[in-house]
Amino acid sequence: MSDSIVVIQARSSSSRLPGKVLLPIHEHPLAVLVAKRAANRGKKTIVVTSNEPSDDPLCRVLEDFGQAFFRGSLNNTLNRFTTALSSYPDSTLVFRLTADNPVPDGALLEEVEAEFLSRGLNYLCCNGEESGLPYGVSVELMRLRDLRNAEQQASEAYDMEHVTPFIIRENGLQYFKKHQSLGLGAFRCTIDTFDDYLNIQELFNEVEDPVQVSAMQLIETLQNLPNRPSVSQPVSKLVMGGAQLGFHYGIANNLGQPSLEDAEQMIKKAINNGVEYIDTAHAYGESEAVIGAVLQQGWESRVKVITKLSPLEECSPTADYPMIKAWVESSVFGSCRLLRRVCLDCLMLHRAEHLTTFGGNIFRVLKDLKRSEVIAELGVSVQTPEELDLALETPEISVIQIPFNILDHRWGAGIEKVREVKKGRHLIIHVRSSLLQGLLLSEVESAWNRANVAEPSVIWRWLATQVKEAGRKNLLDLCLAYVYSQDWVDGVVVGMESVDQLEENIRLFSAPELTTKELSQIVLNRQTQDERLLNPGNWKESIS
Repeated sequence: MSDSIVVIQARSSSSRLPGKVLLPIHEHPLAVLVAKRAANRGKKTIVVTSNEPSDDPLCRVLEDFGQAFFRGSLNNTLNRFTTALSSYPDSTLVFRLTADNPVPDGALLEEVEAEFLSRGLNYLCCNGEESGLPYGVSVELMRLRDLRNAEQQASEAYDMEHVTPFIIRENGLQYFKKHQSLGLGAFRCTIDTFDDYLNIQELFNEVEDPVQVSAMQLIETLQNLPNRPSVSQPVSKLVMGGAQLGFHYGIANNLGQPSLEDAEQMIKKAINNGVEYIDTAHAYGESEAVIGAVLQQGWESRVKVITKLSPLEECSPTADYPMIKAWVESSVFGSCRLLRRVCLDCLMLHRAEHLTTFGGNIFRVLKDLKRSEVIAELGVSVQTPEELDLALETPEISVIQIPFNILDHRWGAGIEKVREVKKGRHLIIHVRSSLLQGLLLSEVESAWNRANVAEPSVIWRWLATQVKEAGRKNLLDLCLAYVYSQDWVDGVVVGMESVDQLEENIRLFSAPELTTKELSQIVLNRQTQDERLLNPGNWKESIS
């Protein structure tokens, strides 16, 4: 094989877990263990860190352990790499590892290198779901000449900080796939939070020799730890609904608001199983405060939170721009405070009418806040096809939430427009009310009467038939699968009152999608429903 070197990127100034590179794992500081494991089949290793005083203790530790290291720019990591390797020829193969991922070992590096050479590549990445391995079994391989070319040509700070984006754009993103059939993308073995550290500590406590134990043996052990994910693949289409975290919500809610301890367990379990979004609102009671309290423990980087503007019900219809600005900023900065974030991942209008009412001043203020980086993305929650059209015609909107379920027949033309808009701009579609606030799972006649259905038994029989014909586990399985199987749906907001409900939803979202034929058959057999059923705002004594 060609000459190669392993470069391990490390710094002590992590914002979420400062000094994590020095945390002990089996009596080895983390950065040292990463380097020793990478070298356990004879490869040369060098740790590249910054010349900041905060990294002085790291360098003293590396020196004590006899580990080669280089110090350079804190922010221009790309320059740090090339300068550290200035004496090596262009043909050198360069592995990039990070000091918070201790599972990769020399044997895995050899496998990656063999595939890199056999496929004649200039870049190869082993990482998470695409490689069939847990998140944190991360290796990048490239040639030194491409690193040097990237440094000469890259001008964006992002390229300089993250080392390989320019190389990926030039050569394409190729994944190491030898172990793809393992399908372990939902598992996690990196250290980003203190909880992660405890998990990795437990993982290595199961072995005698932390340096020589193989990556594959560690991965096998990882699957048997108590805190393992419930499923092997991330359930990325499951969006955790936050309303139940803030108050008693939903027509079929029997358990009430979870305790703070249960909410914490639910949020962390959801994230560990690949949930990418939590949906909440300023109007959802204590929800934002609960979510913020949990995520501030170091989990904020692992999930995005969508919150919604206050309905502004108390704002006068004749309010001028300064008054509107005060109301909107009060809601937005209130959400920032409760969620403990400087910038909101997504701020959604709770009402689509706020795109245009008050002379458009509400949305004007929100766009200013986005330009000021108080808000990363703007979204809107719509209720009708007409509101969906308005949202799609507003280019600043990148997240749209719509009510949609197995009985809902209203969205045909809107869905086609969604598909077209997605071709031209970044657009995320989340579905809410996929269970009609739990009504679809209820056979309580009075509940359906409140939803304006006089004879619900007709609907119950039809739903039971669809469960049988589609071969689904139960009605909940059918209703969720019908929604997440749609090709235009990026996520489904599901409220949960308990850990058990979350576990069940995770299992259901990991089930196979309905086929195009099965979806078409449901639509063909579906009876048109009164729109007073499809919009909970029309229910008697409902929560909208």
